[in-house]
Amino acid sequence: MEFDQHYLLSLVAPRPLYVASAETDDWSDPQAEFDCAVLASEVYEKVYNLKGLQVSEKPALDTPSQDGTVAYHVRTGPHNILRYDWDQFMNFADKYLK
Repeated sequence: MEFDQHYLLSLVAPRPLYVASAETDDWSDPQAEFDCAVLASEVYEKVYNLKGLQVSEKPALDTPSQDGTVAYHVRTGPHNILRYDWDQFMNFADKYLK
């Protein structure tokens, strides 16, 4: 059975979703992660009438897109979860948990 990760990401809807990538994390494929966030956004928009990811092109390094219910960033560096990532996650969570 063929399927892609955007199906799994879509199952999170209508709850907020954050996808994060790292510039040199080739195994995770930052472009594919971004593409999956874009495709999952269709469920947020068409089924739940929520704003999905608000960009159609992968954002520049260290420039998060957090304006919709789906958010994304790609940061400089290798695979890891750094303070920068946590700061972005917390900023996004603050919009929904306050």
